[in-house]
Amino acid sequence: MVDAARARKLGDRIRVIVAEMLETRVKDPRLGFVTVTDVRMTGDLQQAEIFYTVYGSDEERAATAAALESAKGVLRSEVGRQTGVRHTPTLTFTADAIPENAKHIEDLLARAAAADAEVSRVAAGATYAAGPDAYRTKDDEDAE
Repeated sequence: MVDAARARKLGDRIRVIVAEMLETRVKDPRLGFVTVTDVRMTGDLQQAEIFYTVYGSDEERAATAAALESAKGVLRSEVGRQTGVRHTPTLTFTADAIPENAKHIEDLLARAAAADAEVSRVAAGATYAAGPDAYRTKDDEDAE
C-alpha cells in the first residue's frame, strides 16, 4: 500500500500527461472534444482509472471511447517515460457522468422552483382559519 498523497500526485501527473498527449500527439479523427476530468489510482499504483467527458452526441462519445482505447498503448508508454515509476500503471478510460448528473440536478432545481412558485401563489390569497389572532388573550378569558 502506498501513501495516499503519493497516489494523488501521481494521478494528477498522469492527468496532465494524458491531456497533453491527447491535444498534441494523438491524431485520431474519431477523437472528439475530450476533457480529462480526473484520474484515480489504486493503492498499489498498478492501475489508473482516467475519467473523461466528451462534448457532442452519443455517436461522437462512442467514437471517442474507441479512439481512446486504440491510443491506450501510446498513452501508457508516454506516461511511463514521463513519470519514471518502476511499474507503469495500466490505463482504463471511463466516461465521466458529470454532465448527465448536472443536467439531472438542474431539472430537479427547476421543478423545486416551480413548486415554490405554486405554493407562493396559493399562499398569497390565503387567510387564517381562526381569524387574524388565533391565540387566546387575557381579555378573552375575562369575557367568559
